[in-house]
Amino acid sequence: MTTIAVVTAGLSQPSSTRLLADKLAAAVSTALPDVEIEVIELRDLAIDVTKNMLTGFPSPALRAAIDTVTAADGLIAVTPVFTASYSGLFKSFFDVLDQKALDGKPVLIGATGGTERHSLVLDFALRPLFAYLRAEPVATAVYAASSDWASPGDLDTRASRAGRELAARLSSEGTDAAPDSGFVPFEQLLRAGE
Repeated sequence: MTTIAVVTAGLSQPSSTRLLADKLAAAVSTALPDVEIEVIELRDLAIDVTKNMLTGFPSPALRAAIDTVTAADGLIAVTPVFTASYSGLFKSFFDVLDQKALDGKPVLIGATGGTERHSLVLDFALRPLFAYLRAEPVATAVYAASSDWASPGDLDTRASRAGRELAARLSSEGTDAAPDSGFVPFEQLLRAGE
């Protein structure tokens, strides 16, 4: 069975960050029905993450979260935007992972914020972070501003597209599923040019 770890860094409860993470996970589940999804709420691990940064030793709860992310076939990572970037808790969690933990792992990135002005965080903060970690973000990233929740039609469309892209990457028939999402893997483009 395909497994996906969902890392969400929302601080409030309920959290729009968690709502977006759930929406993205549902979109992947729709596109790839035989998938197991495990959600990691960083809010619940904040003290453990901080202690790990200070001591270098994870608590049992943090170790379980790290193992879940490391073992998962794919990752959905969603953060609120603070000061025009990802949250400190979000970054700290990825700082405590082994540097090779995400090598080649497909990831769907998302972020939430008060206004549309912060949507560039996806390309100027999150993509560089996951590129450094050698993960493989799908083409469509999803940003949700406060206004998106009032009329979520466009947000649903973006989430669905991103979910199909991650599902295509995870599916054994990824090249067959990719054209529906608009995403064509680089390897397929190379083969087409031969």
